[in-house]
Amino acid sequence: MAAEAELDGSKPGGPELSVKLELVPIEKPAETNFILGQSHFIKTVEDLYEAIVNVGGQIRFGLAFCEASGPRLVRFTGNDDRLIELAVKNARRIGAGHSFIIFLENGYPINVIPAIRQVPEVVGLFCASANPVQVVVAVSGQGRGILGVIDGEPPLGVEGEADQKARHDLLRRFGYKQ
Repeated sequence: MAAEAELDGSKPGGPELSVKLELVPIEKPAETNFILGQSHFIKTVEDLYEAIVNVGGQIRFGLAFCEASGPRLVRFTGNDDRLIELAVKNARRIGAGHSFIIFLENGYPINVIPAIRQVPEVVGLFCASANPVQVVVAVSGQGRGILGVIDGEPPLGVEGEADQKARHDLLRRFGYKQ
């Protein structure tokens, strides 16, 4: 369930302007990675598809894009029906124009983010995570927009020497560092 707050920006004698804030939790299996971003054109769906499949054929994914004008549909594609369904479900819940969400398996965001950033329509990325995430959505009389995300939980402390070694070893075990 989305949490809500309302802000009133009206001025005395002026038009009433208000925005309602919603926290929309991303619904997904615990270990599933996703990427949330914004772009500016319907061509995004096909271009993101091409960018991801060109990274590697083993990556399974589903993506959905919220159209902001015209028929205002949730456009979708991918190579895994379950992940496509998950992307469409979350895109509909977020409902912010020109936003897109991609769910990944057999690959990580770090593998596809460089290719996604090269897609000309992509304006920016809000989040790439497997953590529990809440999307902060502003709702006005015009529509919905993503303000940002709450990704994971706050820190419990500062890493020590053993934590640094564990981080160092993990990155090398995954092959990200030598």
